Amino acid sequence: MLSVKEKVAYGLGDTASNIIWQTVMMFLLVYYTDVVGLAPAAVGTMFLLVRVVDAVTDPLMGAVADRTRTKYGQFRPYLVWLALPFGLISVLAFTTPDFSDSGRLIYAFVTYTLLMMVYTAINIPYSALGGVLTADPKERVTVQTYRFIFAMLGGAFIAACTMPMVEYFGNGDNAKGYQLTMIVMSIMGVVMFLLCFAGTKERIVTPIAQKSSFKEDFKSLWQNDQWRILCLAAVSLLTGQILRFSLSVYYVKYFLGREDLVSAFITLGMIGSIAGVALAQPLAKKVCKIKAYITLQTIAAIICALSYFIGSEQIALAFVVFFLWRFFLEMATPLLWAKMADTIDYGHWKTGIRITGIVYSSVVFFIKLGLALGGALAGWSLAYYGYQADMEQTAATKQGILLSFTLFPAIGSLLVAFIMRWYILDDKKVAEIHQQLNPVTG
Repeated sequence: MLSVKEKVAYGLGDTASNIIWQTVMMFLLVYYTDVVGLAPAAVGTMFLLVRVVDAVTDPLMGAVADRTRTKYGQFRPYLVWLALPFGLISVLAFTTPDFSDSGRLIYAFVTYTLLMMVYTAINIPYSALGGVLTADPKERVTVQTYRFIFAMLGGAFIAACTMPMVEYFGNGDNAKGYQLTMIVMSIMGVVMFLLCFAGTKERIVTPIAQKSSFKEDFKSLWQNDQWRILCLAAVSLLTGQILRFSLSVYYVKYFLGREDLVSAFITLGMIGSIAGVALAQPLAKKVCKIKAYITLQTIAAIICALSYFIGSEQIALAFVVFFLWRFFLEMATPLLWAKMADTIDYGHWKTGIRITGIVYSSVVFFIKLGLALGGALAGWSLAYYGYQADMEQTAATKQGILLSFTLFPAIGSLLVAFIMRWYILDDKKVAEIHQQLNPVTG
């Protein structure tokens, strides 16, 4: 059993990651449209192009990590090697240059591409690290629970502190405020990545005799039918989730008409996420992880769809429903990531090849594909419904924001619940696989 200290150390790595992940999801679209002055349609297209290109690099990074051999392990060294570059590029992405309109768009494209690339290079090994800390299926859920509690704590910090910090540092100059805010957050992220490296240990290693080629690795990956199910679920989930996340600021600012409550709205959602993630482990002990995951996604879809019927004057109800949506949605998150570790064992058992980095990175590929689609849909929907930055929106635009914030994301969760009906790796099946792999892995 892993110590609490090691679980906390691992969780700090996702706090560091979420300083960027949550900032990108919550504020990058509004930063580009309202601070940099880019057109929403151009930003939506940029999001799609950059995130698709970035997603393609994920499996390649996973393959590289699988072939890394150092005295510190396969995956941990990347936390040290890339922490500082990650922090520096994060600041550059939230820096507004004094360029022409086309120049600012090119700068945004270049820095956002670099940000996503360095995020991939550090986050893929970090994610794979969670699959080699322990072979115990229940401990894997616990590890992922700690991870996402700390991730959501980082997200809560971003939600609660970003805009106040921007206002404090900028003193009326939002461009300067965002830049200085990201400098502070990046320093924190670098420190936490280093603590994650120092406090964890890799225990499951790739068999020494395994000498597979890239081609053999990807052939083995495709033969893993449970991996394919997780990939379909991931892209469906993230498309709807990121669409809703990206539009949450616009929903509060323009539909509810309470710009002063944006930070409170997002922070309450993060509190719901933390509470939901914290209950994932007790839930997994009492209920089949597969049935629990399907049920949670269905509940999240229903809550998301019902929020369409909340009027703009029902501020308190909108807050409560957003809290509940994040609560049930994020309760399922550790279960999904624990399933990734199970599919690695399943693929090893089925094909004889263990590809930890490639499995994690390829699932993350589809997560980022969903991120790309969701972000693009957010930008495109704003453009389609006639959004104009920092102006009173028309009734049609407000209705479009509401529709895109509620009903469209609900479809994503419903698709996830449907797809997961074909997932078979329950605790009994995983235990059987471990029994047969034990002479090889342990």
